[in-house]
Amino acid sequence: MAVPYVVTERGKPGDPAAPKKFYAQAKSSGELTFRQLAKEISEAGTTVSDTDVIAVLNDLVKIMRRNLSNGKIVRLGDFGAFQLSFGSEGAETEAKCSGSLIRNPKVLFRPGPDLRDMLLTLKYTKTAK
Repeated sequence: MAVPYVVTERGKPGDPAAPKKFYAQAKSSGELTFRQLAKEISEAGTTVSDTDVIAVLNDLVKIMRRNLSNGKIVRLGDFGAFQLSFGSEGAETEAKCSGSLIRNPKVLFRPGPDLRDMLLTLKYTKTAK
């Protein structure tokens, strides 16, 4: 199966006079919900029910929240790693640089080897918008 994409025309940010160009943009073909994920995991040859999988995944999210908010990197083996990141406004001196200047916190995900390898073998197909 191929990853669908659409073509969009975009200008250069900050330069409205620059010529527009066309870019490929990934197009979602649906979603897999939390419950559907749990059901697929339970049906993939495991001996646990989808309810058990949901309980484990809920605990995983709670534990990740706690550890990420304490500044830890959360590594999930070959799946990948999660880490907090953020930007900051500049301050004139080190003493004036405080947490109040932090902006745009986000969780970064770095895929493990299996997901990185998957990226190398993707096929793409152009679709209508």
